[in-house]
Amino acid sequence: MQNQSQQTPSPGPSEPRQRVPQSRSVEVPTMITVAHLAELITVSPIEVMKQLMRAGVMASINEVIDFDTASAIIPAFGYHATALKEDAKKVDTGIAEVADEDPSLLQPRPPVVTVLGHVDHGKTSLLDAIRKTKVAEAEAGGITQHIGAYQAEYNGQIITFLDTPGHEAFTAMRARGANATDIAVLVVAADDGIMPQTIEAINHVKAAGVPLLVAINKMDRPDADPDRIKRQLSEQELLIEEWGGDIIAIPISATLGTGIDELLENILVVSEVTEFRANPSRPARGVVIEAKLDRNRGPLATVLVKTGTLTIGDHLVAGTIRGRVKALIGDTGVRTQQAGPSMPVEILGLNELPTAGDTFIVVSTDQEAKTIVGERLRNQDNIRQHVSLEDVVSRIRTGESKELNLIIKADVQGSTEAVRDSVSLLSTDKTQVRIVHAASGAVTETDVFLAVTSGSIILGFNTGMEQGARRLAETEGVEIRFYNIIYTLVEDVQRIVEGLLEPTTQEITEGLAEVREVFSRGRQIKVAGCLVTEGRVVRNAMVRLWRSNNILHDGPIGSLRRFQEDVRQVSAGTECGIVLVSFNDLQQGDILEIYRQEQVRR
Repeated sequence: MQNQSQQTPSPGPSEPRQRVPQSRSVEVPTMITVAHLAELITVSPIEVMKQLMRAGVMASINEVIDFDTASAIIPAFGYHATALKEDAKKVDTGIAEVADEDPSLLQPRPPVVTVLGHVDHGKTSLLDAIRKTKVAEAEAGGITQHIGAYQAEYNGQIITFLDTPGHEAFTAMRARGANATDIAVLVVAADDGIMPQTIEAINHVKAAGVPLLVAINKMDRPDADPDRIKRQLSEQELLIEEWGGDIIAIPISATLGTGIDELLENILVVSEVTEFRANPSRPARGVVIEAKLDRNRGPLATVLVKTGTLTIGDHLVAGTIRGRVKALIGDTGVRTQQAGPSMPVEILGLNELPTAGDTFIVVSTDQEAKTIVGERLRNQDNIRQHVSLEDVVSRIRTGESKELNLIIKADVQGSTEAVRDSVSLLSTDKTQVRIVHAASGAVTETDVFLAVTSGSIILGFNTGMEQGARRLAETEGVEIRFYNIIYTLVEDVQRIVEGLLEPTTQEITEGLAEVREVFSRGRQIKVAGCLVTEGRVVRNAMVRLWRSNNILHDGPIGSLRRFQEDVRQVSAGTECGIVLVSFNDLQQGDILEIYRQEQVRR
């Protein structure tokens, strides 16, 4: 089979015969990017792309091709391919410490603390008070715009703090397998109380399973009421120590600096009890906190080292991005030669921007880095934690799962409570219904990330979904079901619990189109003048019309035209006219989600 494929792209019968005597062997991994293949055979990527085109393969410089395709084209450059014998042990996808690590090599490391809470409750001001800096004042509009990683010293011990723009960043890391946080600090304003975003943060911390401390901030305000906060915490199943629980709640004022010492002391107590340890002498592993493109310096990534020591010159793989460390910059902006466990540091030297939440590992050589990247790209879909209804029902039916995790989103708080209360009663002796999170509003990316980390199904009642959430759910394989009748929702959940629900169709999104203008065709027909922004529009597909994150219509396409001609489909970047069946209330800015349903084979 390989010999046949090698002849396919050859320009003529004479060229391969001339090159065979001079052919050199090159090891090619199972999957490889065009750029990497060009490096291996020392030619321009453009030349590789041209040869691929001759073979009928259209691929960009960063696109991944398989071994058969690569082996078919490289004879034209005087090479023949041999399969790279990849050591599976080299393909590392996590940051967990090695189980058989010599205990004598483990040393105490600083705890990593993530600060969470409702907007404007004083998260960054708390860190400002701890670090004795003016970080809060530098933030635009007083709201944290990025993830910051800082270290502070208290009583001779170092504590690493992550200042997040919201719990979504915290959960995104968890969703990608990065256990970056050791301890969570929940900041609640004493004069404001627990807000919907506070509850979301609580649920995300519960899903993460990390120790939680509560900082009751703004105690200097005349209307501060810490007892009310404690009661509200108990309603969220967080019982403070003085009431017989295990949650430590510390009254503080970030403005006056009161209570800060007590908070830090309790962080160190939790750290001492938990005994956070790591081996600083091994190659570094950790997680990407944030990444940005600098005009002068190129891709920059802020990383948190979990174990080992990161050193200038190290070959590094972050997700599917690789590079060699050219410089390390600490949280104070000072360059350093190395970064040990729990230390945040900015690195220079990656070839592209990694994604926040990606794990990173240090490897021996650039070739090993390339091999790992190729393997990760090949296995990317298999690594994802798909949360599909079919899998959940199957696990319940076979007895593998004893718990059904649900995230509930509804139009208003009253509906949220009604749905939550109704489905909570459906638990059986065999399967427990667990409400991971329930709130009003549209389904968001944060909800999807939480579904990934907790293995939940999302139920929407009389509400919509943000476009970013839709795309993320498709990528992560998260099941989202929408209802407008509560009895139907309850019946479906009951069938899931009993392992009886059999989804017979699956929905496939074809594309998105934005309504740019609305035209009239006669008195009763409105035509949506659209630009296809993603994928394609197919004439016989279904359309879901979104406006302000709400679904206003769901039905078939009546007609699809381009320049007054009926067409079967229109691709991304193309304008078209769409008529919807039984719906004329079109407005400029509406988003049309084009989808189809197909039968699932059992």
